[in-house]
Amino acid sequence: ELKKIGINTVAICSNDFVNYPDDSFDNMIKFSNDNQFTFSYLHDETQKIAKSYEAVCTPDFFGYNDKLGLQYRGRLDESRKESVDGAKRELFEAMKQISITGKGPDNQIPSMGCSIKWFE
Repeated sequence: ELKKIGINTVAICSNDFVNYPDDSFDNMIKFSNDNQFTFSYLHDETQKIAKSYEAVCTPDFFGYNDKLGLQYRGRLDESRKESVDGAKRELFEAMKQISITGKGPDNQIPSMGCSIKWFE
């Protein structure tokens, strides 16, 4: 839906794939394909990207305006582990607002998820 309104999306897998093979990039690509993701899925095999963004969990969402200014750092929606019918689509609404105004919402709730599996 974001693509339809001119917003590009990319996912980045940064987890330690050596000690956590279930989180390997190959498994994430399979997950992406199984869920018919239409955006690129990249691999941060050195974890340099996750560290530079100060990512803390998976998933952790970052939304930028057309000047590459960070405007949204929050959760996907108000669901927890399971989808909630009618959950407010916080990321989608924030990105829509950013595309129109260049600014993210004033109130943003941090992402929640599993911690990133860092290399030791």
